[in-house]
Amino acid sequence: MRSTSKPGAVLCAAAFALPLLLAGCGMPSEPKAPSLELPVPVADLTASRTGNTVTLAWTMPKNDTSKVPLKLTEPVPVRVCRAEGSGTCSTAGEMNLLPGAKGTFTETLASPLAAGRPRTMSYFIELLNKRGRSAGMSNAATVLAGQAPSAIANLSAEVRRDGVALHWTPDSADGSSTAVRLVRKLVSPQADTKQKQNPLAPTAEPAEQNLLVTSSSVIGGALDSSAQFSPSYEYRAQRIVWFNAGDTKFELDGPLSPPVRIDVVNVFAPAVPEGLVAVAVPGTAPAIDLSWHPDTETWLAGYAVYRREGEGAWQKISGTQPVTGPGFHDANVLPGHSYEYAVTAIGTNGRESARSTPAQESVPEA
Repeated sequence: MRSTSKPGAVLCAAAFALPLLLAGCGMPSEPKAPSLELPVPVADLTASRTGNTVTLAWTMPKNDTSKVPLKLTEPVPVRVCRAEGSGTCSTAGEMNLLPGAKGTFTETLASPLAAGRPRTMSYFIELLNKRGRSAGMSNAATVLAGQAPSAIANLSAEVRRDGVALHWTPDSADGSSTAVRLVRKLVSPQADTKQKQNPLAPTAEPAEQNLLVTSSSVIGGALDSSAQFSPSYEYRAQRIVWFNAGDTKFELDGPLSPPVRIDVVNVFAPAVPEGLVAVAVPGTAPAIDLSWHPDTETWLAGYAVYRREGEGAWQKISGTQPVTGPGFHDANVLPGHSYEYAVTAIGTNGRESARSTPAQESVPEA
């Protein structure tokens, strides 16, 4: 029986078995869809409100949705919109930013948004291509609309031995529902090298710290017990309230007060030592051992030991340099004599405390 196949058909069939020869059989590869040059939507949008000012921050993408790099020299149109609750997102601002740039946007809320009860308000960022199209909105960044807490007035600071005392004019709204945030900025670092060498001294502190005051002392004042001696600080303060929307707790911050600067100069003496005990040491060489509770102030340089007999004058017997530990051995005593001792604490600033409660001891007769 004769075959009816044509030579051309045989060759083409062979070509189907060899993918590398497909083009020779007139079958082009599948064309790629053209890129729409849609920037990847922003995914790290954040928002914060202080007083009636809202600040947004985000990172501009470097690629489009087809993973093609955007041209770093061509700005991308950016649209900022805002929506109350589940309402329509209204345009709040527009700008142009380069791919990969750090984006920021700030607006002062109009009266309708800055008044009334607290309520949620969300911001979105939309990035557009050259034809005004986008790949969608960014993540939502939510803050509270409504009346912000009032500004703190007449902030002042005072150095105390236990920290920095801050005072301000109380507000009728202060109480359990209102807290105060103290923003402490380190203006000049600690300069006391002796204190830095003290093992009790605190470690280096950050340039800026937030201290939250939530107790009843928020009404008109607070104590910053974490402040260190020697640095200069700048304090600002703001009232804050919290509002629950569903399962989420939101914070509404009042405006920051004008700054107040204070040099935390240590003009205080350490605390008076306590627990002084004097014990005669038995043996051929007469002596009296003293011990007391250690002082825990970070600016402690050491101690001075004083002694007297009867109603005589107090004499310093510990030498010119401070005693570094809470103990002293007095070997300059005589058998059959009674002595009275007292101890003071000396700070790295040279200040000396009052004398401790005296302790008496007698040296046995030889």
